[in-house]
Amino acid sequence: MTDAPTPHAILELVDETATEVLAERLSGMCGRRDMLALKGNLGVGKTVFARAFVRHRTSADEEVPSPTFTLLQVYETSSDSIYHFDLYRLKSADEIIELGFEDALDDGTTLVEWPDRLGPYLPRDRLEVELLQGPSDGSRRARLTGYGYWQARMTDAFLDGKIHA
Repeated sequence: MTDAPTPHAILELVDETATEVLAERLSGMCGRRDMLALKGNLGVGKTVFARAFVRHRTSADEEVPSPTFTLLQVYETSSDSIYHFDLYRLKSADEIIELGFEDALDDGTTLVEWPDRLGPYLPRDRLEVELLQGPSDGSRRARLTGYGYWQARMTDAFLDGKIHA
């Protein structure tokens, strides 16, 4: 049994704008072959996070719907593609292969909502961003945990307790 890494940061997000700022900063750190696993209950802000992440690398008016019914949305940036998967409706982990998940991991930046549905396809190298209800209405907490090469990247990014791109 392998112990999970200790979270690199637990951040208080006082409102939706704070969630967007976090997403933009992490978006600036990401590129081809990077994966973010977005965890959290329904309505906690995963799609808000994903929308800000995508818009930071595309344009402020980019249409970024939740891919709940399509399972996948792809966005072109100047340097790569962003693949936004929402696996809430996935019935079997094997379905992810039919969606081109392995190609997405090689080709661009991958955002995955409901990453637990990946089962054995969950990549070793990933940053988990878990959004949790905060102590007051509208507030959230973000727990960031790096796996694989993300462990060192997150340690470097949080040397002084603040996130750096």
